[in-house]
This record gives sequence, C-alpha cells and structure tokens, in this order.
Amino acid sequence: MVIAEIGTSHEGSIDKAKRLIDAAKEAEADAVKFQWVIADEILHPKTGFVDLPTGRIPLYERFKQLECPPDFYAKSLEYARSLGLKWICSPFGLKSLELLLELKPDAVKIASPELNHFPMLRALAAARKADAELKSDEARKSNEAAFPAPAAVPVIVSSGVSKTRDIEAALAILGKSGVSLLHCVTSYPAPEEEYNVRLIAALKKDFGVETGLSDHSLDPVLVPCLAASQGATVFEKHITLSKKTSGLDDPVALEPGQFLQMTRALKQCQAAINRYGSERGEKEIIAQMSEQYGSERVQKVLGSGIKALAPAEEKNYGRTNRSLHYMKAFEAGHLLEAQDVGVLRTEKVLTPGLSPEFLESVIGKKLRRAVDDGAGVAWEDI
Repeated sequence: MVIAEIGTSHEGSIDKAKRLIDAAKEAEADAVKFQWVIADEILHPKTGFVDLPTGRIPLYERFKQLECPPDFYAKSLEYARSLGLKWICSPFGLKSLELLLELKPDAVKIASPELNHFPMLRALAAARKADAELKSDEARKSNEAAFPAPAAVPVIVSSGVSKTRDIEAALAILGKSGVSLLHCVTSYPAPEEEYNVRLIAALKKDFGVETGLSDHSLDPVLVPCLAASQGATVFEKHITLSKKTSGLDDPVALEPGQFLQMTRALKQCQAAINRYGSERGEKEIIAQMSEQYGSERVQKVLGSGIKALAPAEEKNYGRTNRSLHYMKAFEAGHLLEAQDVGVLRTEKVLTPGLSPEFLESVIGKKLRRAVDDGAGVAWEDI
C-alpha cells in the first residue's frame, strides 16, 4: 500500500484537498491520508514560536489555523473513495479520534508523536474491540457465523523518535491484529544516511506485525526502494502540489511527478521480489540502488538494523512526543482535576513533564508548590 500523506497541505480548502487527491490518484497511490487537527489536543498556547515566510507566529496559533470542521473530512473521504482511493486519517486526541471513528475511515494512523498518547491509544483499542464485537453479533444474527466477521478498523502506527520500549508499550495496548508498524525518522527533512532501513525487517521479526516506511527524506526513490528490499509493505510519503506553497510539510513533500516516480519504482521492486523471491529480490534491489547511488551511500542508508534514535531526532525525544502539562497556573494546595492536566507535545520552549502513563496517578493529588501555566508536571510538584 502506498499512502499519499496530504496532511494539512490542503490549507483548509476542500477544493485544494480535491486537487491533492486527484494528484495522488494520478501518481498511482493507493490511499490518501489527512490529519484531524484540534490545536488544544496537541499543544499548549505557550509552547513557543514557528518561523513562516509571513513572519514569526506562535506555533499554537499556526495549529489553530489548520483546524477544519468535520464536514471537510467527510467530503474529502467521499471524494477519495469516489476515485477508488482509501481514506486514512491521524487523530491527535480523544475528541478528534471520536469524530474520526464516526466517519468509518479505511484506517486510523497514529503519528509518531502520539505513540505514547496512552489515553488515546486505550480509547482506540476499546473502540476497535466494541466494533469487532458488534460485527460478530451482526454476523450471527444474519446466519453468517460460518464466515469470519469483518475486522475492526485497521491501525497504522509510526515509530519515529521512539525507543523499543515505546513501541512495546503502544502495541501492548493496541494489540497486533490489524496493526501495521512504520519505521520513521522524525526530522524534516530526514537524512537518508540515518534511516537505518534494515530495522524494518527487524521490527517485523521482533513484533510479528506488517511493517513499512514513513519517509521524510527528500529523494523519491532511495529510501523507499531499500525499504521494499527489507520487506516493507506499507509506504507513506507526503505529497504536495508545489514545494513552494505554505503547508507546514510542503518543503519535504514530493510533487506529483516525483511521487509517481516513487510508486513506479516501488512496483519494479515488487516485481523483482515476485520474480526472484525475497532473498534474491533484496540483492537485486540493493545492487540496482548501489549502481544508481553508490554502494557506500546505500550501505549507510541500510544501517545496522538495531533500533536506536537517529542522530537527527535525538534532541526531540521527550519534546515532540507526549508528556503531562499544566493547563493553568496553580497555587500550592490545589487539588488536580482532569481538566487541569493535558497530554501534549512539549515542542519549543516548555519543559517536558511526566509520561502520559502517569496521568491517572496525578489526577486527585495535591500540589505541594505553585506551578506555572504550561509547565511540565513533575513528581516534585505533588
């Protein structure tokens, strides 16, 4: 499956979203992916600033600009399916997840920063379980019990800026049935030489799920084809109408012609694997890439196959993924309630807080000292 990540490149315009879906179809993608942005689920208003061509603005404000009504997503889903494309979307919190599941997407994508959003993962797991049970009941009532009931909505999980224990914790909640795991380097752009593509085969062996690639590198062929050589079956790459437009991810996205180049190269890789088998097919693909890009560079991209943070993302660990933050300033003695603590990305200037796994341990506790609005929750506070 090749997924054209539209993300927020539509800039809130359903007409532009349709043009991007058209481009994905023409580029021979199998699916398009959107992001259901609700700023308050992602960032604290005091998270810092982002530099844009139009000037320096608060990052929170930029995410507010990316919010779209549910009808926008419904229309994009309907249009994508009318062209024979699957429609996938990333939620970023409990509200966007609830709204997304109402639309019955073809898959739910968990982005790398949400790999440790445990409240959202638990809600998704519960919804999938309830959906599977409902479908089983419907099958029995219609005398179709002899046939397997349709599976719950598939889930695709990215594993950028993560460690092995983070993946283990997420899959312990989501389970492995109907779940695919994408290797990713969370850097924009991501250096090809840091991709450690051999990890894809290792993840498949270690976790027993389908594996693939979420690619933020700039070359349309090198990393995707080497990922195919390592058994990747799902490929996700950003698409844009132009790298010069103002979408947050447009500078690292592929324009339609480049995206088509990638999809056709991947089909050639699959043809080699089908013809020669996985072991010889891998050698054929690596030989072709070595001839095109040089053997030394290819070996660097393939890497060791050992899970570790890429150098380009090391500084982001704990900042782009989720932690607990105070939603207001509070005085000593305050009893923390559910609305007082957010499961947010730390990002620019704030200090990371406790892992979301401790959310329930924090709620109901008394503050022993005053805390600032947006500060990361620390054990010393309570």
